Amino acid sequence: MMFLRVLYCVIAICLIVTPLVNADPIPKELEWSDLVPKGFDAGTPDIEHIGQAMAGPQTINAPVVKELDGQLIKIPGFVVPLEGDDNKVTEFLLVPYFGACVHVPPPPSNQLIYVTFPEGAPAEAMYDPIWVIGTLSTEEWKGELAQVGYTMVGTKVAPYDDF
Repeated sequence: MMFLRVLYCVIAICLIVTPLVNADPIPKELEWSDLVPKGFDAGTPDIEHIGQAMAGPQTINAPVVKELDGQLIKIPGFVVPLEGDDNKVTEFLLVPYFGACVHVPPPPSNQLIYVTFPEGAPAEAMYDPIWVIGTLSTEEWKGELAQVGYTMVGTKVAPYDDF
């Protein structure tokens, strides 16, 4: 009789714990300011000061937050497509404001994320603000448009309004 009670308790614990173990990990939600080490100020323009950003070059080699390396994150932003076709985008820059890297000089390198999306993200979602979920790396990337302080392997994109 005691054996059956213990067995029922073990089964109940397994039924409770198993879904928690198999659940998708919850990404850490970040803002762009979280990508800048405390105390570093590169004069990152906000939307009201983009005109000032047009006057100067990109702040390259801006320091990154090393503790974010390898973390699953969720961050909002705008897309500058780099690779893909009319249906899917497989590589893009995630930027903090519309027009960055295209209409104005790039933001500091620690305010840019180079995202690879092996399965491809829907191209139609690339013109409005989006959320991107993926594993962040503090590995630098350099392209024609900018030098980038972070890279990410994206796993999910969604319109900004969906989260």
